[in-house]
Amino acid sequence: MDLGLKEKVIIITGGAKGIGGAISKVLAEEGAVAVIAGRKDADNQKTVRAIEKEGGKADSVVAELTHLSECKNIVDETIRRYGRIDGVVNNAGVNDGISLEKGNPDAFYESLNKNIVHYYAIVHYALPFLKKTKGGILNISSKVAMTGQGNTSGYAAANGGINALTREWAVELLPYAIRVNAIVPAEVWTPQYGDWIKKQPDSEKTIDKIVKKIPFENRFTTAEEIADTAAFLLSKRSSHTTGQILVVDGGYVHLDRAIN
Repeated sequence: MDLGLKEKVIIITGGAKGIGGAISKVLAEEGAVAVIAGRKDADNQKTVRAIEKEGGKADSVVAELTHLSECKNIVDETIRRYGRIDGVVNNAGVNDGISLEKGNPDAFYESLNKNIVHYYAIVHYALPFLKKTKGGILNISSKVAMTGQGNTSGYAAANGGINALTREWAVELLPYAIRVNAIVPAEVWTPQYGDWIKKQPDSEKTIDKIVKKIPFENRFTTAEEIADTAAFLLSKRSSHTTGQILVVDGGYVHLDRAIN
């Protein structure tokens, strides 16, 4: 199926590794130009080279997303190099464990800055160009916004806000035919997740405990499965889909775990 993404210029924050890296690669496979925005140039360039090796198109803008001026620079650089923006994937974030009991208001504020403020900033700066292309916006959220997790108030609040912004922007941008959707992952296997597993006292037991809670096939979601859904939502093949918060998680959030 041709998704109609050829030569579309799409910014992906945190697009070098994990879910973001998979999204960058899938978009490039579909013919888009993946503009990877992240703080580590080496990581960005590694993914750019991997995409180019497979015949795709990618670029990198180094940015610390907690700095508003650098969020603006991502947009400015993309326009300077390509003259257009057809999509934004807000993906970068971190489950930083800022709890209510052991955290503090300053840490909570910083967590929001890491996890949601740049979502707003980049879309704000990109909006004049998205209006011209009738581009798409895709927000990557987290199941923590729906289920809670404990000891991560900042991350949970940010992702709840991301879901709310998805619906809010979908309404606000209707006059411009800009579609806005979100993907909510749950247990997705990424290198970062693998590193966390290795630190557990009994890695195999930890994995077994987690996958037993994932109803569909009792396995982790892959980053590529998130990326495939992302490409569809950014494409004209989903041309009448907006304001949707799509949970891609093998049934983790919404199916009764008693079925296992």
